[in-house]
Amino acid sequence: MNQHLIRPVRAEEWQKIKELRIAALRDPVAHLAFLERLEDAEGRSDEFWQKRAAGAAGGRRARQFVAEAADGSWDGSVVVLVEEPGAADFFEGVIDRHQGHLVGVFVRAEQRGTGLIDELFRAAVEWAWSLEEPALERVRLYVHEDNTRAAAFYRRFGFVPSGRVVSLESDPDAKELEYVLERPAS
Repeated sequence: MNQHLIRPVRAEEWQKIKELRIAALRDPVAHLAFLERLEDAEGRSDEFWQKRAAGAAGGRRARQFVAEAADGSWDGSVVVLVEEPGAADFFEGVIDRHQGHLVGVFVRAEQRGTGLIDELFRAAVEWAWSLEEPALERVRLYVHEDNTRAAAFYRRFGFVPSGRVVSLESDPDAKELEYVLERPAS
């Protein structure tokens, strides 16, 4: 069993958020998991990271969850973005429903296979389902077609492929597959 505290970030933790993101972008599979480049993240100003932290620490628009070890270090993270109807879709088109979008999924290599990602996803999805007025209809995420380990976890957690496939602007031959988790019936 994991000995991590799974919790939302606090706005003043922007430096730890930056450090974890840069660690994620240094990971050998980062090219399959993230649309951001390491060089871009390293070049961002402190003000950028402060705003990102503040935006992910409270309110309804976004929430970042971290896995904090007993020594205070962070071993993983996931972000829930809330998407509203009429807003521009990240890849193409317009959002047509109230939904959550999981991004920035990362667990340090030494913690993979320990169940830590399950704990992070449970916290993120529970938070998404807790939102009211309006309630979110589903949670979605995208996974690169070659990121089979991540796709296997998403399916095991209950996400299913929606059939939507998008190409990346940076590499039109690469495909991102949308997976969705519908809100459970009450």
